[in-house]
Amino acid sequence: MARPIVLSNGELHVGLNAFGTVHDFYYPYVGFENHSAGSNLRHKVGVWIDGDLSWIDDPKNPPGEWTFKFRYPHSALIGHTIAKNNRLGVILEFDDFVDSQLCVFVRNIHIVNLWGINREIRLFMHQAFAIGDSRSNTDTAQYLPNDNAILHYRGRRAFIISGKYRNEFFDQFTVGLFGIEGKEGTYRDADDGELGLNNVEHGRVDSTIRFKAMVNANSSQRVHYWIAAGSSISQALNVHNQIINDGALSRMSRTADWWNEWLEPTYAVLEKISPNHRNTFLQSMMIIKSQIDKRGAIIASTDTSMLNYSRDAYGYSWPRDGAYALWPLIRLGYTDEALRFFEFTKRGLHADGYMMHKYRADGALGSSWHSYVHDGIIAPPIQEDETALPLFIFAQYYALHPDSGLLKGFYKNMIVPMANFLTGYINKATGLPRPSYDLWEQTFIISTYTTAVTYAALLAASDLASAANDQENAVRWRLAAADIQTAAHKHLYNSEKKVFYLGLNVKGSQLVKNETVDCSSVFGAYIFGLFDSDSDEVLSSINTVEQLFGINEGKLGLPRYENDDYRRVNPEITGNYWFITSFWQAQYYIDKGNKSKALEILDWAKSHAMSTGVMGEQLNPVTNEVISPAPLTWTHAEYVATLLDLIAKDKTA
Repeated sequence: MARPIVLSNGELHVGLNAFGTVHDFYYPYVGFENHSAGSNLRHKVGVWIDGDLSWIDDPKNPPGEWTFKFRYPHSALIGHTIAKNNRLGVILEFDDFVDSQLCVFVRNIHIVNLWGINREIRLFMHQAFAIGDSRSNTDTAQYLPNDNAILHYRGRRAFIISGKYRNEFFDQFTVGLFGIEGKEGTYRDADDGELGLNNVEHGRVDSTIRFKAMVNANSSQRVHYWIAAGSSISQALNVHNQIINDGALSRMSRTADWWNEWLEPTYAVLEKISPNHRNTFLQSMMIIKSQIDKRGAIIASTDTSMLNYSRDAYGYSWPRDGAYALWPLIRLGYTDEALRFFEFTKRGLHADGYMMHKYRADGALGSSWHSYVHDGIIAPPIQEDETALPLFIFAQYYALHPDSGLLKGFYKNMIVPMANFLTGYINKATGLPRPSYDLWEQTFIISTYTTAVTYAALLAASDLASAANDQENAVRWRLAAADIQTAAHKHLYNSEKKVFYLGLNVKGSQLVKNETVDCSSVFGAYIFGLFDSDSDEVLSSINTVEQLFGINEGKLGLPRYENDDYRRVNPEITGNYWFITSFWQAQYYIDKGNKSKALEILDWAKSHAMSTGVMGEQLNPVTNEVISPAPLTWTHAEYVATLLDLIAKDKTA
């Protein structure tokens, strides 16, 4: 289940699912410590009218019992959800936000009575946590009478739940157990419209609060609900009290102002964007920002839907994904996110000068399926492009901000060890980079894509060395890049199939070449200049991709590579459509002056985005359903980058 709405301030991050209920609740890092990562941890919302209780996400609800619409209507990361129940004659409108300055999630809930009679409507808000993503039963929940709040805590994590209807706090509450001792959860206590007022419980705990609203005929009332977060109970209570003092609507206004200020560089180019893409462009920028932790990590996706069928999700910072996500922000003039990411990268750099597979948002090493032993070869469990690409992007940033202080902070401690590693990590038999895991994290190989990124990174490092008056390294790194390019021209083009090889491996005295047509190899060689953009190799490779995947037959989506089995929905189709590879195709068309074909791809992608602009990793080619994780940060970055390419092309036309 994708996340149509994500909300964040770089420290507290909340993901709302297709029912408008809390599905992910990260604190104090974006992407790390998800306190609601589990199917029984969804925060429920219920309405009780005239003895009839309905939970908006109840799987037992008849089809269409509740209908949902989602938007980001405020040019700010403030979500708007409309949940409508015709049978009950009620609408719940949610304006949801994570405060831009305080670690608090706020829901401004508009209860609309659709019937022509006065009615008492009881709103139930339920919350469940496994604090610290803990599976041990050691959480505590208790009612705080002096603070008009419910407290959930464990160790150094505390959450304060409260809310107001008119000027009064919630009128009933209860805390209890779920998932153990035969307990379903405190939400079942609301079946009769009343709550049991249980004050405290420990173990696997949840809580429910009630608001009783008197709503006149064809009229409405508002409830404000919030969850304040802190690393201590006193800190969470301070946030809670500030919401009470300032008022929820005032905090929402301040948050909207913050987002409007952050979007100023985006607004500066908005009129140059195709009109039908402007709103999605804005949404994509906010979604990218929502996935960035304030300490520098850029998370691939905070959507944990994959946990339903996989061992792990995408809540990590891949150096490569982060670098791609930064590029459009850098082009627009944003600086803070880039500098923090480079600091994060420098902290994570291995002593030998390379980046590891992925990192948690707190900087610790993330989980990995990469081995140190590869068919008898002992090598680091890395993807070499994850070292090369951050170096390359740093050079692009420096070209726009040539500050000597920037070189002083990063050149010796990050650029030099990275470039030296890339220079030394060469396969002697081929002159190409040694094998590492490919872009798609599946194959241990000397890949064309990684070769291209390494080549570009070494040229970029040479430019940085010249700026740092380090002429020895400037010459050495440029020569290393030239040698790699020469070897690539010798080994990486398949003249029979008229396309770049995915890559090759050395087996004894033999070069074993992988002939799989892979979009990353084709577009990598083109984008990073390993081969001239007008070379026969590039032109024929693009043509092979178009022919193989039916682009010339009217199809607009590209898979990663032929016969890609990852989450494949139909064995007769060569693979699911990926937004990223499709945007690469559009970028190529822009470069070649074929703006109309590029716009077709952009329009296609936009048409398959959610109503909030959220795009996922893949698209089901049969049903056009977005396949999670959604949002995927890299997808949104490539979408924005492609639109910026259109602007740049218009300038030079």
